[in-house]
Amino acid sequence: MPSDGSKMRWPAWLNLRRLEGRIVALFLALLLAVQLLSFGVIRASIMHNAEDSLASQLQTGERVLRRLLEQRAGKLRDASELLAKDYGFRSTLGSSLAEAGTVETIKDALVNQGERIGASVVAYFDDQQHLVAATRDGAAAFGMALGQLVKDKEGSALAVQGNQVYQVVAVQVRTPAPVGWVLMAFALDRGVLDDLKALSELQGVVLLQTPGAPWLGIVGNLDAAAAAALPRQLGMQAPPDGAVELAGERMSARFVPLIAGEQHLGVLLLRSLDVALAPYQQLQLILLGLTVLGVSVFFIVSVLLARGISNPITALSASARRLEGGDYDTPVPAASSLDEVHGLALALENMREGIRRRDTLVNNLAYVDQLTLLPNRARFAEFLQHHLINSDTPGAVLMLDLDRFKHVNDVLGHEVGDRLLQSVAERLRALCAPAHSVLARLSGDEFAILLARTDAHAASEAALAILKDFEQPLQIDDETIDLGAGIGIALFPEHGHEVNLLLGRAELAMYAAKQRQCGSLIYHAQLDAGSQESLSLLTELRRAVEDDELRLFLQPKIDLQKGRVIGAEALVRWQHPTRGLVPPMQFIPFAEQTGFIRVLSAWVLAGAARFAREALDAGLTLRLSVNLSTRDLMDQDLPAKIEALFAPLQVPPSSLCLEITESAIMDDPERALSTLEHLHAMGFKLSIDDFGTGYSSLAYLKRLPVDELKIDKSFVMAMERDLDDARIVRSTIELAHNLGLSVVAEGLETIKAWAMLARLGCDEGQGYYICKPMPQQQFIAWARSWQPPDTSAIAAESVIAKLG
Repeated sequence: MPSDGSKMRWPAWLNLRRLEGRIVALFLALLLAVQLLSFGVIRASIMHNAEDSLASQLQTGERVLRRLLEQRAGKLRDASELLAKDYGFRSTLGSSLAEAGTVETIKDALVNQGERIGASVVAYFDDQQHLVAATRDGAAAFGMALGQLVKDKEGSALAVQGNQVYQVVAVQVRTPAPVGWVLMAFALDRGVLDDLKALSELQGVVLLQTPGAPWLGIVGNLDAAAAAALPRQLGMQAPPDGAVELAGERMSARFVPLIAGEQHLGVLLLRSLDVALAPYQQLQLILLGLTVLGVSVFFIVSVLLARGISNPITALSASARRLEGGDYDTPVPAASSLDEVHGLALALENMREGIRRRDTLVNNLAYVDQLTLLPNRARFAEFLQHHLINSDTPGAVLMLDLDRFKHVNDVLGHEVGDRLLQSVAERLRALCAPAHSVLARLSGDEFAILLARTDAHAASEAALAILKDFEQPLQIDDETIDLGAGIGIALFPEHGHEVNLLLGRAELAMYAAKQRQCGSLIYHAQLDAGSQESLSLLTELRRAVEDDELRLFLQPKIDLQKGRVIGAEALVRWQHPTRGLVPPMQFIPFAEQTGFIRVLSAWVLAGAARFAREALDAGLTLRLSVNLSTRDLMDQDLPAKIEALFAPLQVPPSSLCLEITESAIMDDPERALSTLEHLHAMGFKLSIDDFGTGYSSLAYLKRLPVDELKIDKSFVMAMERDLDDARIVRSTIELAHNLGLSVVAEGLETIKAWAMLARLGCDEGQGYYICKPMPQQQFIAWARSWQPPDTSAIAAESVIAKLG
């Protein structure tokens, strides 16, 4: 007997955590799913067929009902015609109705005929459709039914008197001229419905709806429980066809409309769905029994099959646990007769043999750079971590990144790039050997050196030695490659005690050295502060766009010959919630470096489009200039984006002038030329900004589809006192006009500069003498109040005369 504390062990085929149990569960689940699906499909098919059969029976029942009504109408019509043709009856009608006993004789004839055929009402109406005699009181109400029969020339009709429905026929009496009408009516009682049930097994209820009232059952042959439940199913609308439940019994229903007028009349035909499904119940029980038997047999077979599969796999599992524990000497048994399990055993055996062969190789790949055979980043980090933990001596981490390595890869190919890295590794290895340092390749063209027992001076000297060695170019095949690098230095423990911190600070110093082009640089705290400030500035700049902190300022442009306002340059300002108005030089260069300049350019273009529309509505035709950066020109979708901003506002393309610097064009001339040609074809004006400060050639200037040159303010502001600057301005104006371009001078600070520029033929000017940049809300009012200065008395000819 097991002890009280022992746990009961379930058979393996009942444990879903075991393969054997899962196989059994899977097989049984699949079988049950198939059987249940089959059972459900068969049941649904039975239900569908039963419903279709009942629908067909109900349609047939409707035809039988209408046939029964027609037969009764025929019986009434025959009886009416017999009476109408009776000689004695016609003779009596030939007498004057005023004679004594004539009406009583007519009534007796009507009574005899009605009793003979079982008619509920028999009446005679004169040729004016007035009641003469009838077998019962109230027969005058059938006059309306008579009038309808005469009018529609129908053989029979249904008439409602109170809560009683009658089937009515009328026959004209001739002697031989028409003298009146014989009308006979049968009460539509349960007998018709009983006849229908005897012929088709359908039950029925005659339903009546008076104006403003719900449907009411007036006669039917339902059992008491169903008849009591029926009123709850009736409402203001005609009963729909389909399934209905009465007193717990499911029934199929079909409504047969008989009268559709002021009063609605119809018959609801019903057939029990439960009775129709009863013959199929035995079939379903047989199917259920076969399902239980099949599941039982399948269960036994699946248990046997699962055991045959799981036992060999259990043995292989034990071998795998041995391999997990490091036992690579014990062979894996392969005694199973199942080909799949035997193959698995052979695969485990091959794996056991291959693990030992690959163990050394894996360690080598994990810690050695395969191109230079130097330690990689992970191995270098281990060396550094070991030194930090086990030694208190100071040291340094040098991180080196080659200059122009990507250019070598792009121009000479990756094979030459790989050989360059191998040569650099050899040089560094030779330089580091005497110092007993650790050299590693971190990634790409980055190398790291660990110098132990080193201070800041010694680390700088080591970096200087590397840079001096790199002054000697490399010779690879027929190519001579100049070397250059930026080296960052992080000292420990001064700059940190953690591996990632030291590597990060060395990398930060390295990038700062490359940016400043100073060769090497020792980490200092300001580098981190600058990085954090940049991250903070980018976050705040994104928020500035989202929170509408940016402001659009406009600096006017004046026609120097006519003195009128012709446009403005759109500028962005940042109204910071805590810093106040941030100067553009504090965030524009940063935005260009990070790529956020595209977002700022899009914001300025959108603001310029809205203001151009506002100016047009105010009656001012202005040309707004917007600066584009290098990143904007490299965007092939730029023309479509600008069109999407201006077209919905119906602002003409000529209202926008896009200013591009020479350096932005020369970064990628072909791509920039493609974008500019597209913009020019769309009708936008193009301008070369800061002309004279870049390095574009006249050949490129001739190819560019520009409309305007903008002379840099450095020449304009000094032209009054510096003849060289004045000559540059004059030459630029003449060059632009010879090329068919207009000229804009920026930096116009004095009225004398205005006079000189006007006499030199400069077309437009902008600067603080005219107006400083102003918020866009003030521009229209300023433009309307602008008065040009009188430059006639300004003596500019003396300076111009000196230009020769």
